[in-house]
Amino acid sequence: MAGDLLDNRGRGDVRWSFPSIHPEGRKFGVIAVVISLAFLLGLDWEIIGWPLLLLSGGVFAFFRDPERVVPQDDRVIIAPADGLVSLITEVEPPAEMMVDDGTGHDGLSPGKVTRISIFMSVFDVHINRAPIAGTIRRVIYIPGSFLDAGLDKASEENERQHILIERMDGLKIGFTQIAGLVARRIVPFVKPGDTVGAGQRIGLIRFGSRVDVYLPAGTDSKVLLGQRIVAGETILAEIGSQQLLEGVSQ
Repeated sequence: MAGDLLDNRGRGDVRWSFPSIHPEGRKFGVIAVVISLAFLLGLDWEIIGWPLLLLSGGVFAFFRDPERVVPQDDRVIIAPADGLVSLITEVEPPAEMMVDDGTGHDGLSPGKVTRISIFMSVFDVHINRAPIAGTIRRVIYIPGSFLDAGLDKASEENERQHILIERMDGLKIGFTQIAGLVARRIVPFVKPGDTVGAGQRIGLIRFGSRVDVYLPAGTDSKVLLGQRIVAGETILAEIGSQQLLEGVSQ
C-alpha cells in the first residue's frame, strides 16, 4: 500500500506525509483555529484572522510527532531531544538524582560526569524520548524560574523535571527536562516503575526548552558543540568510551 515502508531492503512503497500530531497538542491547534475563524468569519477582521490562522498551522507543527529509527545497540546512549548541542561540561549530577529517596533504589553516584545540554527552539520537535531501555526509577518535578534555557544556570534555577532510568544490568542514566523563556509546561508520559524501551516517548515540553543528559562515569560525548541532533536516532555516547573528538569546519 502506498505510504507504507515495509523493511530496510528497499521493498515497499513510501511517500512523504506530514508527521502525526501528538494528542497533547491537538486541542491547542483546534483552539487557535476556532479563534482565527471567529475573527475571519464572525468579526470580518482579516488583518487579525489570517495571521492567527497561520499561527494555528504553527501550533500543529510544533506538536508534530515523527517516527524515528532507533539504534539497536546496548552500548549506546541515544539523544532524548531534537535540537542543538549548546553545552558540554563536567558537573556533579543534581542532588535530587543522588540522594536516597526511600524507595530502596539507589540514585546516581556522586562525582563529576559529562553533561550534554540540548537546546530546543520552537521549530524543533518537542517530544522527548528515553536515551536507554530500562525502568523509570525517579520522576522529580521542581518548580523554578523561566530563564533563557541556553544559560548554564538554567539547570539549577529553571522549572525542571528529573528522570532517572535504570537498566537491568544496573546502569543508570539521568536526564532533565528544563523549561525556558517560552516553555510553561513540562508534560511527563511516564511514572516511577514504568518500563521503557530505548527511544520510547517519555514526555514533552511546550514551546521551547532544553534537556540535560548526565552520562555515566568514564563516558565521553560523541557529539560536538553546535551539532544538531535528532531524538531517538543520534548517538550521544558509547558507554565506557572516552576519546577526544574534533569537528571540521566546512
